Amino acid sequence: MSKKNSSRPDGLAYSTNKDFFNDFPADENAETLPKEKQKLRVKLDTKQRAGKVVTLVDCFVGTIDDMEVLAKQLKTKCGTGGSVKDGYIIIQGDYKDKIVAWLKDWGYVLTK
Repeated sequence: MSKKNSSRPDGLAYSTNKDFFNDFPADENAETLPKEKQKLRVKLDTKQRAGKVVTLVDCFVGTIDDMEVLAKQLKTKCGTGGSVKDGYIIIQGDYKDKIVAWLKDWGYVLTK
């Protein structure tokens, strides 16, 4: 006797069908706040990175595309790699002070 998954009423736990979740409407309220209203937080992190330092930019409110554009600008300015993951802009290396200064110059005045 099989037990149904209690988190879903239909008992579905996993689907390999790529189109399974495409019937849900896209979030049309996703809107990027203007630069002067963004409250970005910049911090250093070494957790789960084998002791290597990365600079994290957190609290960006907006679309993933806009976050990726900002990440690309920061990576280019720092001359290093990085990515956008789990709502963070991740820049490889210790660039906290430089990133805060650049963000303020670019109009993100509430950056800390």
